[in-house]
Amino acid sequence: MSISRRNFLAAGVVGTVGAIAPLRARTTAKESKWKPNRIGISTYSFWQFKNKDWRDIEKNIDQAAEWGFDAVEILHRQMENEDNATLQKYKKRAHALGISLNGFSTHQSFMYPSAEERKKNVEIVCKQIELAYAMGIPTMRVNTGTWRTSKNFDELMKNRGIEPPIQGYKDQDAFDWVIDGYTACLKTAEKCGVTLGLENHWGLGRTPEGLMKIVDKINSPWLRVTCDTGNFFEEPYDKLEMIADKACLVQAKTYYGGGLWYTLDLDYGKIAKLLKKHNYTGYISLEFEGNEDVRTAIPKSLELLRKSFAAA
Repeated sequence: MSISRRNFLAAGVVGTVGAIAPLRARTTAKESKWKPNRIGISTYSFWQFKNKDWRDIEKNIDQAAEWGFDAVEILHRQMENEDNATLQKYKKRAHALGISLNGFSTHQSFMYPSAEERKKNVEIVCKQIELAYAMGIPTMRVNTGTWRTSKNFDELMKNRGIEPPIQGYKDQDAFDWVIDGYTACLKTAEKCGVTLGLENHWGLGRTPEGLMKIVDKINSPWLRVTCDTGNFFEEPYDKLEMIADKACLVQAKTYYGGGLWYTLDLDYGKIAKLLKKHNYTGYISLEFEGNEDVRTAIPKSLELLRKSFAAA
């Protein structure tokens, strides 16, 4: 059967496009420019457990959008109501303002000798995962908990996050409890599509070795790491590098006006380059933890993070 010149040329064009398309895709991916990380803010930055005028989360969302943030991370303990109507209100408000709800910062502890207490915390985490899912939030900060042998948080900070175990127990006991606890939460995390980010936040997560001992043992895509830039007192860059490969969220501390408990002199240009080296393209979530008025300190923090991560 003969083929017309028009059909012959059309077939040739289709064949050529088909042949070069994969190469073009590879070239585009290879030559694509690095995009600066999007910058969000934790509602903790406004409230700080003390600024009652800034507790309202909708007010935080409004202000974050006005100042130019890309996203908001919600602190669970700041919520005064967690019924579904409230959760949908937060989601709707953020969407209307063109920003994301990028994280849910929660508290829990598996460092209890009591199996009943640990089971109770599995239920707490699973409920928190469902809250995140209802708000369309894809990542949730979680903790190991602490031994609670410090008198209060001020004493824990005075001792640089170090505290002795409960009498009769050792850290290895707690590692086993935490590993079992988060393993029990993974089905709910996978079902809801919410990645848990274990933070370097005191307790067993005080050191990168302790944090990664848990994450590597569980070895699940639904348990990663929330990197807090301000929770390693010594050699912060080396320690952040040890956990950066598993990061699902980065919380960035600033301390304008002096820190509430301590102040670290962090080089965000260096941190941005470190995260780029490890191909971290996710959100940076500001946690302002200083004494300066939030109305001046937060915009300065945003400017610092924007410049640092744009230059990486």
